[in-house]
Formats: sequence, C-alpha cells, structure tokens
Amino acid sequence: MTDYLDVNRANWDERAPAHAASPGYAVSHFVADPSFLSEVVRFDLPLLGPLTDQRGIHLQCHIGTDTVSLARLGARMTGLDFSGNSLAEARRIASLAGADVRFVQSDVYAAEAAVGTGFDFVYTGVGALIWLPDVARWARVVASLLRPGGRLFIREGHPMLWTLDDEAPGSDLIVKYPYFEREEPLILSSDGTYVETDASFSHTTTHEWNHGLGEIVSAVLDAGLTLTGLVEHQSVPWLALPGRMHQIPGGEWQLTDNPDRLPHSYTLQAVKQVPSSANQVARPGNRGSSD
Repeated sequence: MTDYLDVNRANWDERAPAHAASPGYAVSHFVADPSFLSEVVRFDLPLLGPLTDQRGIHLQCHIGTDTVSLARLGARMTGLDFSGNSLAEARRIASLAGADVRFVQSDVYAAEAAVGTGFDFVYTGVGALIWLPDVARWARVVASLLRPGGRLFIREGHPMLWTLDDEAPGSDLIVKYPYFEREEPLILSSDGTYVETDASFSHTTTHEWNHGLGEIVSAVLDAGLTLTGLVEHQSVPWLALPGRMHQIPGGEWQLTDNPDRLPHSYTLQAVKQVPSSANQVARPGNRGSSD
C-alpha cells in the first residue's frame, strides 16, 4: 500500500492555497480586525474557558486560523501539521494578523520529538482524527505532550456522521462507511474540496479512518487522562451532507429534516492525571513501602 502520509500530504499541500484564498477561512477578517476569531473557535468559547498565558499546541492545525484565534485569546501557541504548504499559509496568515505563533512541520505521531512536552493544553479541531490510522496511539501522543494537570480539548465530527453517504439523494440518512476503526484505510477520491473555490486539483485520493466514540474515549482513558467532559452537538462547521443541511447562526450547518436524529459533532475534554508525590509521608495505618 502506498504510504498514507504521502497520499494525504499531497492532497493537503495542493489544497492549502485554495483554502487560504477562500471566503470560508476569512483571512481578510483576521487582517482587518485584531479581535476576530474563527467561527470554529467562537463555537468552542463556552467550553474552552480562559487561556491567558497558557502554553498550547494545536495538532493538525492546517492553515492556522484556529491557532491564531487561540493566540488571540491569550495562549502561547504552537501549531503542528504535516503539510508544508499548509504551514507556509499559516505563517503568512499569522504574520498578516500580527499573531506570535510558532508553526512546526511534523506527523502527529512524531509530535513529541518535534515540539517537546509540558504543554498546558492540546487542542484538536474538526476533521482531524479521520486522517489517523490509530486513535490509541494518538491519545498516547497527546498524553506525552501535556504536563501533569494539562488538558485535552477536541471538537470533532461525530463518528456517526462520518459513516453516512454524503452523496445520497433525498433526506434519507444512509450508513455507507465503517463506524469502527479498521486496520486498512478507506480509500476515497474527490476532485473537489470543502470550501468555495474555482481551483482544480490533480491529487484526488485520500486514505481515511473512522474511530467510534467508545474507541476514542477508551483511548483517552488508557493513555492516563481523566475524562472531564463529553458533549454531542447538533451542528458542524461545514456542509457535511449537501442538499440535506441548512446554515444556522455562527457558520454552523445542521440537518434540515429532523436534526435530532443525528449527532453532528462532539466536544471531548480530558485532564492528564497528576502523579502522587513520591515523598508523601505515610499516615498511620497506611504502608509507606512494601515489605
């Protein structure tokens, strides 16, 4: 099998300039308004909480508009992505927006070697996990990046949404793709992209994996994190099912017909456990060491 990183990197490298030029990423608004935030981060605000002076890393940051938004909320941000062209756009956008953000090129699984450890929070945005073959390995990387007491914040497309046939006619929801993680990738082909653009593309193949919600939660727990929140949402920040969704305030999209029947996305939060002090004094009745 052709290496999935090469296939997917070629796809993202080709699309990065088109994404940066599209109205959907609103780069001109970042330049014109120092307080402007991406719609994705604005949605996250009620759950994100204060970020002032926190050291954060945004995994799979793409062209960095969410990373810049987190920096504008007071965080000291690093953005990481495997696509060199995406990071070139990210650095350009951050410079135009006057944001001090460090961008590093790396595969997610090599993140610790690329950026170090001790982060206060790891942020991952919508449409990231489907590019990774092993969610348990991803969770271990997240845990390695965090300081004790640091947290993971991820909002992602719901795994049930990823199973649906996005080209099915009418309002029916047809389950077409795997819900659970499989060893072999789902190999898809599309000559378009998810933003409005007149650009044409030659790299049309992607390798993708779904991960069930239980698999994701278990991976986070097994990596030594404590789950602190899991919220399912009735909207996503892109037109995931053309012809069956309408746009609602905040740049989100929702099923037009009976949206209650589908979880569209979710937000998961978790905290890295703080180890017990090795110097803790033994109390009466407790053993301070083994026999």
